[in-house]
Amino acid sequence: MNMTSSIRATAIFMSPAALIAIFIVMPPLLYVVYTSVNGLAFSLDLYADVVASKLFRQTLITTFVISGISCFVSLVLGFVVALHLASQPARRRAILLGLVLLPLWTSILVKCFAFMVLLGREGVINSILSWAFDAHIQLPMILNRIGTLIGMINWQVPLVVLPILASLLAIDEAVYRAASIMGAKPARIFWTVTVRLSLPGVLAGLLSIFVMSLGSFMVPALLGGPKDLMLSNLVDYYSRQVLDWPRASTISVILFAISVSFAAPLALWRRSRRI
Repeated sequence: MNMTSSIRATAIFMSPAALIAIFIVMPPLLYVVYTSVNGLAFSLDLYADVVASKLFRQTLITTFVISGISCFVSLVLGFVVALHLASQPARRRAILLGLVLLPLWTSILVKCFAFMVLLGREGVINSILSWAFDAHIQLPMILNRIGTLIGMINWQVPLVVLPILASLLAIDEAVYRAASIMGAKPARIFWTVTVRLSLPGVLAGLLSIFVMSLGSFMVPALLGGPKDLMLSNLVDYYSRQVLDWPRASTISVILFAISVSFAAPLALWRRSRRI
């Protein structure tokens, strides 16, 4: 009876999201797939042509490189921040967590323009450095890979802090005391207890931000250069500038498949842990 009630409650809460997915998200997604296979003709020639394209392969490599580097740096920074938050009293932790989540309350478009003001050749940072060293300094920090990574890391760090913090707070303090009593040094305790028991949150946070970074559009479009275009930018190029909708649809389906291939293992892993 309890299981039936739980399933019924879950169905009630999930029904709005399911209806939105079925009637709003699915029709355009199916149309994109329909366009990519040449309609009722069902041809995969366009997929073979896109995969063989040098532009697509280079953009795919760039997408994975930018996503990988930004996610790794975000993971390291996020773990440090989460570790500090976990060691704070509850009231102070709530205040600090609000500050960590503050960037999420600002539009990514606004943040990109803010970074353009800060990192530009005549921006705030270069102006301060020019004044400090009494020289005309113009460090190239935007419209290149550096600007793209800074923008990506800025919005990824808060997202990775939350699952890691949840894992750290779930660790029983008795485990630390037991390890200390057994003679383990602080470094050994950190690697064998803190890091090992926080791996579920680390993995969840890493996969989440990696999947989201694969479809990033705004950051590379505003802060990146011509060599920093990602797959989402390539879709925009074919759909808005070249007006090649079938090719844009094909790249969109490929990007969606790549994202699902990374998101599906995470969902299955979380489900297995609940069981």
